[in-house]
Amino acid sequence: MQKISIEALARQQIAAAVVAPSGRAADTAFGGHEKRLRQTVMAFRAGTQLSEHQNPGEATVLVLKGTVWLKAGSEAWQGKAGDLLIVPNGLHSLTADEDSAVLFTVVKTDR
Repeated sequence: MQKISIEALARQQIAAAVVAPSGRAADTAFGGHEKRLRQTVMAFRAGTQLSEHQNPGEATVLVLKGTVWLKAGSEAWQGKAGDLLIVPNGLHSLTADEDSAVLFTVVKTDR
């Protein structure tokens, strides 16, 4: 068995995102390209956006710290610490209102 502190990983990734030129940082907590299930802690400096992209499979965003907006088409959902956002199928983007960290979980589907 392996144990990972998601809170510690979120703190590390926020610290990295704040100084990164892109304003983003991420580390896979579980899974990877060889697995169907992947959980990644992603951090964003305030005002940073993950531009519009296609959903890779069934996915959720658990907001660990800060405030983010998940947008798909003309719809938008705000997430604050403790909120679980269900990522809609299709194109979507994520924007951080403040320094934020999320746990992104995806189960890749065969498309």
